[in-house]
Amino acid sequence: MPLPRIDETEPPGVSDTAYSVLRMNEKDGAVTVDIAVKPRSSREGVGPIQGDRLCVAVNAPPVEGRANEAVVRVLAQTFKVARSAVTIVRGETGRKKTIRIAGVTAATVARAIATPP
Repeated sequence: MPLPRIDETEPPGVSDTAYSVLRMNEKDGAVTVDIAVKPRSSREGVGPIQGDRLCVAVNAPPVEGRANEAVVRVLAQTFKVARSAVTIVRGETGRKKTIRIAGVTAATVARAIATPP
């Protein structure tokens, strides 16, 4: 079994197992998270965590950037930030992406993932 990877230490009060395996980095008022996109899903949503990536399911097909737009929209809704606060740092054309969410903390991300919709 591989060791859990995380770039930040666990904040006080958050003891979720998902947080300890999800790779995220908090810097300059934003959190960077690795995600795995599931396009053409029947339901949109965030989670579960697979390996060290957060799964994001979207209805849109991976054509002409529609899935990327849907990923930004779903993440903005989940973390209650503006769509402009969510940017794709790496992986524009693949299913594995690194995204940056401005205006949230690692603890906020961990709580949002752990809380059922």
